[in-house]
Amino acid sequence: MGRVGATFSDLVAPQPGPGGSPNCNIHQTPEKIDRWGIIMSDFSLSTLTLLHVLISLIGIAAGVIAMIGWLKSDLSRTATATFLATTILTSATGFLFPFTKLLPSHIVGIISLVMLALATFAFYAKHLSGFWRPVYAVTAVLSLYLNVFVLLVQGFMKVAPLKALAPTQTEPAFVVAQGALFLLFLALTILTALRFRPAPLVAV
Repeated sequence: MGRVGATFSDLVAPQPGPGGSPNCNIHQTPEKIDRWGIIMSDFSLSTLTLLHVLISLIGIAAGVIAMIGWLKSDLSRTATATFLATTILTSATGFLFPFTKLLPSHIVGIISLVMLALATFAFYAKHLSGFWRPVYAVTAVLSLYLNVFVLLVQGFMKVAPLKALAPTQTEPAFVVAQGALFLLFLALTILTALRFRPAPLVAV
């Protein structure tokens, strides 16, 4: 688990730019140019960061509310729609930040988008029929897990008391928190797949 924690801590860490300075430091230069040649000012980058974080938090809150419903075989349509839309936006906006190479965070973002696409297709196109019910349950809960995991990493990076407990994210505090979160969502994924049996959907 310690090695996994060290690897995934790179998901949200600023990547070194030329000369070893952080590539995502919004005070580094007046302008940021990503690999696609899009010029982003300090203001636009900080605004994008704020929107990205807000959308992520809304997605997590909506996902938790929706999952409580799923465990009761409740479709939770409003919470589900909010969760899927905001979590897709969270993953998609992650690719708008300046970068010069494919990062671990991009790989996780791609995985998240694939799972969200499956969940959305299962819910709105296949109406959770047959095989698509467990597909939806598993992909939706795992998408929520990835979002919460990144929040956990950010917490240990940005919140002073947590950072003091695990400054390099290889300390026992981070490993235990990471392991507990994984086990929690593993159990929730299994429970949701088993217990989410709503009435047949005709239209959404």
